[in-house]
Amino acid sequence: MMLTIQKESTKATIHETSVDRKHHTIVVGGGFGGLYAAKELAKLPIKVTLIDKRNFHLFQPLLYQVATGTLSPADIASPLRAVLANKKNTTVLMAEVADIDPQAQKVILASKEELSYDSLIVATGVSHHYFGNEQWADLAPGLKTVEDAINMRRRILGAFEVAEKEPDPEKRKALLTFVVIGGGPTGVELAGAMADLANHTLKDEFTGIDTTEAKILLLEGFDRILPSYPPELSAAAEKSLTALGVEVKTRTLVTNIENHVVTYRCGDRVEHVEAKTILWAAGVKASAMGKTLADRTGVTLDRVGRVTVEADMAIAGYPNIFVIGDLANYAHQGDKPLPGVAPVAMQQGEFVARLIESRVKGKPAPKFRYRDLGSLAVIGRNKAVVNWGFIRVTGIFAWLIWTFLHVLYLVEFDNQLIVLLQWGYNYFTRKSGARLITGQYLQVMEEMEGIKPS
Repeated sequence: MMLTIQKESTKATIHETSVDRKHHTIVVGGGFGGLYAAKELAKLPIKVTLIDKRNFHLFQPLLYQVATGTLSPADIASPLRAVLANKKNTTVLMAEVADIDPQAQKVILASKEELSYDSLIVATGVSHHYFGNEQWADLAPGLKTVEDAINMRRRILGAFEVAEKEPDPEKRKALLTFVVIGGGPTGVELAGAMADLANHTLKDEFTGIDTTEAKILLLEGFDRILPSYPPELSAAAEKSLTALGVEVKTRTLVTNIENHVVTYRCGDRVEHVEAKTILWAAGVKASAMGKTLADRTGVTLDRVGRVTVEADMAIAGYPNIFVIGDLANYAHQGDKPLPGVAPVAMQQGEFVARLIESRVKGKPAPKFRYRDLGSLAVIGRNKAVVNWGFIRVTGIFAWLIWTFLHVLYLVEFDNQLIVLLQWGYNYFTRKSGARLITGQYLQVMEEMEGIKPS
């Protein structure tokens, strides 16, 4: 279907040229929720437009493997146009949504163009949350985007490179100290992967340092890591991390990050650790679209900016505007909101697509019921924890389950094949082929603050 752009003073309006206008659904965000909604909507006799600032879908659960050099960014990303290429009723736009006009049923792009919709699905996810300490962002980067992962990889690998030629023992110790803040799945997986990198992958590659002397510190505010998991799985994960050489500190609150020194409180004790590499995995906040929706519709936001949605994922008073995935606070099943994990977003995306289908075809509306597929976290080689309700698994069997499911959830077959082959190679050789330090030498030096090139 052709699109035309009609100029109107300082803005343009994108509209259909078809005489028999079809129901138009706009999906904002190409993550798990948005992409699964778009793929399901593509089966219907309607018009679909998917908008994302990026031209690719990113498999975020494996970003930590990009950050530690196991996988390349392209291994876990799929171009949205390629994924939806055979969906002839679907248009993909690489653009940024700046505003929404729910009364006129229009989406306004940053380029000032406007798109009319009949149904709107917003799935723009979350970003890092520093709990009011945004000044920590440069010293302790988070992990949500490809750029974040490449930045982390440069810092992690760069620390070993700079330490290799640092004669001062105290400075070398700081370079080989890595602090991960946050003991959820991302923090646990990141700390485990870094331990494997230091203890095995890099072990025989340096002559001036012993990489196995690297200190990896994992800080968690709750009384155990993986606090959303059953206690016995949290204990198993901590035991595995400790065996890898990771120092786990629970009931620990970070109070300051300054000049590459992390200050934290354990009970009544205040401690400090100097580390040139500090990584943030402690919290998330909703994307800016949450506030935009609140401003335009009056919808309630929770304390991290997520949109409170109705039982059908719609906004109260606006039955044709849906919010799904990490941006949604869905509290209609159980005693707390659904977690911000990929299966929730996938199921919500598919449900909203079926709901729109029922409206277009005049059929009874379906009811949403989240099917909990369990939770998984990998700690290291042959070590993982899997929670499937009454079935709780640890060790190598859990690791195999984790491996299979993560390959299965990759969007395209070629990504599945590449990741499977790469993991197989890494498993038998303990070599990671994506250990590239991007950026200029001086950039690495700047990030290792206080270290000047000789």
